[in-house]
Amino acid sequence: MRFRVPLRSAARAAALSIVLTLAGNPVGAQEFEQEATEVDSIAVEGLQRSSRQSVLATANVPLDRPISFRTIQRAITALYQTGQFDSVTVYQANIDGQVILRMVLKERPLLTNWTVRGAEQISERKVRGRVRLLSGLPYDPASAARSRAAIDSLYQDEGYFRTAVDVREVDAGDGTMQVVFDIVEGRRVTLSQVTISGNEQFADEAIVGRMDVSPEGFWWFQSGRLDEDELDRDIRLRLPEFYAAQGYVDFQVVKDSLIVDRASGKAALLLEVSEGPQYQIGSFEVVGNRQFATRQIERLYPFPRSDDGDDFPIFNQEQWQGATGEVQNLYYNNGYIYAQIQPIMQRRTTEDGEHLVDLRWQIAEQQPAIVNKIEIRGNTHTHEDVIRRAIVMVPGDVLRQSALIRSYQTVSNLGFFEQPLPVPATEPANQQGDVNVIFNVEERHTGNINFGATVGQGTGLGGFIGLQEPNLFGRAKQVSVQWQFGRNINDINVSYTDPALRGSLISGTVSANNSRIRYTVADLGVIRSRGASIQFGFPLFGSRFSRILTGYSLEQQDFDSPRLASAFICENCVLSTLSVSIVRDTRIDLPFPSGGLLHQFTIAHSGGPLGGTGNFRRATFNGRWYTPLAFFGGQDALSAPIKVVFGLGAQAGFVWGDAGPHFRQLFAMGGTQFGIQLRGYEEFSVTPQGFDARATGATASTVDAFGGSYFQATAELGLRLSQAVYFSTFVDGGNVWTNPGQFNPTRLFRGAGLGVSLVTPLGPIGIDYAYGFDRTDSNGNPNPGWKFHFKLGNFF
Repeated sequence: MRFRVPLRSAARAAALSIVLTLAGNPVGAQEFEQEATEVDSIAVEGLQRSSRQSVLATANVPLDRPISFRTIQRAITALYQTGQFDSVTVYQANIDGQVILRMVLKERPLLTNWTVRGAEQISERKVRGRVRLLSGLPYDPASAARSRAAIDSLYQDEGYFRTAVDVREVDAGDGTMQVVFDIVEGRRVTLSQVTISGNEQFADEAIVGRMDVSPEGFWWFQSGRLDEDELDRDIRLRLPEFYAAQGYVDFQVVKDSLIVDRASGKAALLLEVSEGPQYQIGSFEVVGNRQFATRQIERLYPFPRSDDGDDFPIFNQEQWQGATGEVQNLYYNNGYIYAQIQPIMQRRTTEDGEHLVDLRWQIAEQQPAIVNKIEIRGNTHTHEDVIRRAIVMVPGDVLRQSALIRSYQTVSNLGFFEQPLPVPATEPANQQGDVNVIFNVEERHTGNINFGATVGQGTGLGGFIGLQEPNLFGRAKQVSVQWQFGRNINDINVSYTDPALRGSLISGTVSANNSRIRYTVADLGVIRSRGASIQFGFPLFGSRFSRILTGYSLEQQDFDSPRLASAFICENCVLSTLSVSIVRDTRIDLPFPSGGLLHQFTIAHSGGPLGGTGNFRRATFNGRWYTPLAFFGGQDALSAPIKVVFGLGAQAGFVWGDAGPHFRQLFAMGGTQFGIQLRGYEEFSVTPQGFDARATGATASTVDAFGGSYFQATAELGLRLSQAVYFSTFVDGGNVWTNPGQFNPTRLFRGAGLGVSLVTPLGPIGIDYAYGFDRTDSNGNPNPGWKFHFKLGNFF
């Protein structure tokens, strides 16, 4: 008699009993266990790939020693666990007084390869990711079944409930096998209606409007697509949050059903809800606070209190959770990173039947965390002191969340490391609760050599070669060499900046230029200039973000233009200028800021006691303000999500005195390439005399386009995809006047449009398409229109 064990898993093998044959007579398992038997020899049959020695070693059945039924059971389990066998059959016989065991094994075929066929609606790569079979190993039918179920679940998650997945096994007959997952994709289920039951306070439409999953409709975005993950979030999060914001904190979806018509592919979603009572706010208290006064914390309480105490406002759980987060941030920003703020809600019903919720902030402050040390890891080129200058905290400081976030942003703003920068890590330093702060960075290539062709709006066809290195020697020293050349331009600019002269907080910049430009717009003729400048920067009142800059520049100019010569005479004239600037810059996420501000005020004196031609004063102000409106892909300040940003900008300038031949120190407006930016208008087309329709021609405008004062403002709504891609829509306004006395920012030329800005290996590039509302024709009649603008390195 024999017993065959066709087992698919080791777990099932351990659960089976074995009937053994003893001298041709069946003997039960209990009898075999009670009478221990010595096995004299073991025969192994059915092997092709595996060796007899490996099977015996795995089975581990001893010879010449009494064994029990459990020994055989463990041997079978061990053989199945190898994954090599489809079945294990054990025989026992007593021949001539010797006990012999025969193990007859059936090996699994080797899986040579597997394929997926029929995947069209979902990418084959995504479907293959659900298969858990490995070629070159014994074929496991259980793994194939699990893979089939995983593929089926993937299609159901995407709304294809009628998809059929079949596992086809192709046996080659030589001990190998191929597997094909055949997929017959059905139609995606479309949600045709959502029915709500149990709701009394809100209509079905109001509830469905709060769900991400919604029925199909007339518009293209009302597809009725059924996403089970989003439906789960609707049921668990969105609908309870909607009701809790109205005081119904006991709301729950008690039942959800999806009825699918497989013939039409339409589905109806049935939701049964329990709204519960609406809660008003009862009492409120703060307990456990010692670091901050109760009155200070109560300022963050989001619900107004009535004077007589009889009017109970409706409870809003969203506001309550938001205020709890503000209290948490209050502690975090003062070093109490271990503080626990527990928002406690206690429901009660008054004698009048009103449902109230008593609120309490239970605070466990713990000890403040002190920065033990700051570690910087991963910087192989940038010197550590460069990074430490950007970090706004030092060992011994209380670990404040605001300082940690600001340090992260300023290190990221350096532009020397791969983005997004990893979030700074903190680790306990000792038993007192102090922490070590770790900044992990990864160097990226910063310097670049670029070259190419240009089509300037004022100089025609040309080329350029440039060298830029913002992190020279790993010390954040900046060097730039730019050469533009062509028939109408030969311009060389060289500059060098050291942000920390001799390791101090004083910065220095030296630059030199030599240029010859023949303008093809505005009839400015040929302008030649050569000169140099030097500038030093000092921290203002010890601030990391505010500096005072002092500089001196000396430039020699001459030009050749009949029109300009009628107004100015400049042959080897000299411009000698001394300037002072105050700058405050807290912007983050450069070059496309998503927060912070820039204020820059500059006053300069040229000529007079400084020598040179002309004698005038020049003052300019530039202000820019940014704030994020929405995030996609992350809400944390230490994450790198896609951001929707709102920006405002305003700038103005004034010139007093006699500028002499230095008309370029005056202000010209229009376009994006040369003067003050005003999109939707031609270069130099906005003049103190109004809009100049002739500015589109090669010899249209004259030096009269320059004025002694100007004002320009911009509002911009941008989508910041990354540090390299930025889309925007904007509104511009600006004007220029002959002298400061005519300054009138209420009368502006207006423009609006769309733009895209990119950071490329050739440098920052921007394209704007704007509509000029106040353009006129040569007769002064309204003639608004669109205008393309191309800009290089000139972003809002």
